[in-house]
Amino acid sequence: MNTLFLLMAQYEGQAVIPLGRVCEDYMHLTVEKFKRKQLDGEIDIPVIRMGANSQKAALGIHLKDLADYIDRQREKAKIEQNKFMGRAA
Repeated sequence: MNTLFLLMAQYEGQAVIPLGRVCEDYMHLTVEKFKRKQLDGEIDIPVIRMGANSQKAALGIHLKDLADYIDRQREKAKIEQNKFMGRAA
């Protein structure tokens, strides 16, 4: 299964997804909480500033970056589950 293609279908081919939508759909965080966690290094995903380089510019996440993040989180979860179950990595 290809995460990128599934996200393309979910977001109807948009290249950049508004940060609020990603936070709601995948992070279950407010945008402000997400920004804090990202600045603290807890969430490793680039955020794109759309339009003028100002504080009020719309923020989004590129579809490929979101797919990569989801895939990395899945790999971490699989490694943890294998350790928990006593399986070889």
